[in-house]
Amino acid sequence: MRPHTAARCPPQRRRPEPRLSCRGGSGYFRGRPLAAQRIYRAVLRIIRHPGSGSAHPRGAVLAMGNFDGLHQGHAALIKAACARAQATGKPAGVLTFEPHPRSVFMPQGEPFRLTPFRVKEREIARLGVELLFVQHFDLEFAHRSAEYFVEEVMLGAIGLSHIVVGHDCTFGNRRRGTPELLREMAARHGFGVTIVEPVRGADAAVYSSTHIRELLRGGRPRDAAAQLGRFWEIDGRVMVGDRRGRTIGFPTANLGLGEYLRPAFGVYAVRVSGDGPDDPLGGRTVDGVANIGLRPTVGTPEPRLEAHLFDTDTDLYGRHLRVSLIEFIRPEKKFAGLDELKAQIAADAAKAREILADLSSQASEQER
Repeated sequence: MRPHTAARCPPQRRRPEPRLSCRGGSGYFRGRPLAAQRIYRAVLRIIRHPGSGSAHPRGAVLAMGNFDGLHQGHAALIKAACARAQATGKPAGVLTFEPHPRSVFMPQGEPFRLTPFRVKEREIARLGVELLFVQHFDLEFAHRSAEYFVEEVMLGAIGLSHIVVGHDCTFGNRRRGTPELLREMAARHGFGVTIVEPVRGADAAVYSSTHIRELLRGGRPRDAAAQLGRFWEIDGRVMVGDRRGRTIGFPTANLGLGEYLRPAFGVYAVRVSGDGPDDPLGGRTVDGVANIGLRPTVGTPEPRLEAHLFDTDTDLYGRHLRVSLIEFIRPEKKFAGLDELKAQIAADAAKAREILADLSSQASEQER
């Protein structure tokens, strides 16, 4: 696919270099160029199936959770673990579960993930974590007791020195593992426990993955971004579409939604960046307009994301893209024909340019 090149080509924004620090913090507008992503991934060591024979440093300070979304509450918990690790000279680690327990208990449920593992790994690495322990979760493991999990996994396989969890953490068979049980077992076995109380935003709302899902389903990506600390994104490889957009002057990069939550179907102002060693955008972030849904005018059997990148002439087929949802413009609509559809896409693109230009102005004001 070679998207249409417009006559007006504004300079592209290059994403600033992030800091490698436990303190982390991405903000709305901070991106991560490919070089920085490679540094993060070189720092982060992933240990799958703890106890299966892979050697790793023992004595880590661990943050534990599913961390779907890696929102600001999750980040606060992980930063607390990093801070303690830094103060005590221990490795900073995260213990998480894959597949997500919800998908194991409800395999036929609708897609709900905010951050598939590849995204969760990237965001955890950004916070400066050294060790990522990935506990395989299945029904057999779900029937293990909370005591087994502490003694055999946390202490035996991982060898932690301190655990950091949220106030509402539960684990083990029938969710009998609680912060109170952790304190009891810590006293018995000699490890430390930190319980992190609810973290609230400026509007006093508790940061919550459930609330973020509701916001995205309601077409409120900016409100979701306030909870996440960054704009929510969908990433994946560009697949071959029907090339219909090319025939009406708006070629698109098409991504499947996979296990991602289905946000409100409709048209969004978006920002697009590349990912991986074959980044087709060379570390740039490109503005665009995207439709998410079933394309009622022409129809498609599965919902997909179709993004038109502004002022870009790049071969994108088979390349990995990250598409951040900035603002919802309108719901999906069935048009009488392609001419009517083309006119509406042009109007949507103009609206998206306006939204994104205003966002850039806001970012510039914040940086002054």
